[in-house]
Amino acid sequence: MTTTETTADSRPTIADRDQIFIGGHWVDSTGDDWIEVVDSFSEETAARVRAATAEDVARAVAAARKSFDEGQWASRTMAERADVLDTIADRLEQRVDELTALGVIEVGVPVSVSRPTQQMVGGLFRAVAAVARNFETSEERPRADGGVSRILREPTGVVAAIIPWNGPLGTVAFKVAPALAAGCSVVLKTAPEAPISPSIFADVVAELVEEGRIPEGVVSVLCADREVSETLVTNPEVDHVTFTGSTAAGRRIMALASERIARVSLELGGKSAAIILDDADINHVVQSLPMGGCMQSGQACIALTRVLVSRKRHDEVVEVLKAAYGSLPVGNPWEPTNFLGPLTSKRQQDRVLGYIDIAKEDGAKVVVGGGRPEGLEKGFFVAPTLIDDVAPDSRIAQEEVFGPVISVITYEDEEDAIAIANNSIYGLSGAVYTENIDHGFEIARRIRTGTISVNSATMDFTLPFGGYKQSGLGREGGIEGLEEFFEVKTVHMPVP
Repeated sequence: MTTTETTADSRPTIADRDQIFIGGHWVDSTGDDWIEVVDSFSEETAARVRAATAEDVARAVAAARKSFDEGQWASRTMAERADVLDTIADRLEQRVDELTALGVIEVGVPVSVSRPTQQMVGGLFRAVAAVARNFETSEERPRADGGVSRILREPTGVVAAIIPWNGPLGTVAFKVAPALAAGCSVVLKTAPEAPISPSIFADVVAELVEEGRIPEGVVSVLCADREVSETLVTNPEVDHVTFTGSTAAGRRIMALASERIARVSLELGGKSAAIILDDADINHVVQSLPMGGCMQSGQACIALTRVLVSRKRHDEVVEVLKAAYGSLPVGNPWEPTNFLGPLTSKRQQDRVLGYIDIAKEDGAKVVVGGGRPEGLEKGFFVAPTLIDDVAPDSRIAQEEVFGPVISVITYEDEEDAIAIANNSIYGLSGAVYTENIDHGFEIARRIRTGTISVNSATMDFTLPFGGYKQSGLGREGGIEGLEEFFEVKTVHMPVP
């Protein structure tokens, strides 16, 4: 690990948001509480946003319900709604400098990582628009009695979209873009740690409402604490809840929604395995595995945090990975040469350091890292950490840490490796490293996970993405992500 530190503070000034966004307009809240956004590098308050109350949530849902039932947005063609998504993409791209800075402040990712991440968002909106233009919402199917039935795909209705802090605007693209393309009305609930960048999205929507491109009531954007947020999930006027976040929170949302059998889509946690087979080229491994495990300082559900290696190659692989993880540039996120910045909050830093302590208590050995990086006394940093001698059933191997902590697990043979990879309540991502690509594909097919790569840590969010087991329900991206926001109706027409 290398650390760099600069004395210059490049942090821009961010204006407070003293109103909430309901139905396409910035309006006063019914309460007077604020949510503070803390810069994870300076550990200082960067901005404040007005917290929504339960009454505010009810107002937003009522606006969404009214707009959907009136049908002005839902009655437009898929192509017309797709054109609006393209315009949203254009206008977000015009704000990429502002969004890049917010990515640094809200999430802690370095500016060199934040910029391409924010630039990607426009492409995600356009990808949904492209799928929508070719999406058929009706078809005719012949029946055995000689008649014809019409199969219709209709929008699910009022959608509550609840997003996390570790990729706020990208998650807006995953959820809100297809919901809008389908003709739904949306209440977007942002995370308290990262509410400013979704407010930029709200600004764009406000412009389009003013221009008559989006009807009033179709989009609301609110930030609220857990108690108020639960009123959104339990509101009987919400037809569909889509959530990205921890598995624990997903269980809670699913339980609340079950009271009224509301439709639920969940993208939850992960504990993804990278299997290094004996014929793997170690150069291929180090080209992608450190990035795959430590992206956003490990604050990514898709992170490859379990490295599975055979006894035969264990020592060699650990030495190479020790050097690779130990040389990742960590430090001031405003310094473009850094790859890793701080974690998003003090609470997250304490959580990650606590898991490292648990691993050591369980008999595992820290090979590199294991604490705060030297020379970085300020900011919520955790050094990239490689832990060896990890038992497959230990807590560090089974629970999502959400930090730059990688566990090395030794396997006996390929069957053992597959069993260890599948020994998890999660099934979100994964990787297989081998020089036999066809064999790598066969191994990938046997891993119970929603996405898996061969000789890489590839992620393409324009393709279907989601999890097996407790990593979630449903898919985001591609035609599958759009289909999540439709109900299917069969209309039986009379026999001629």
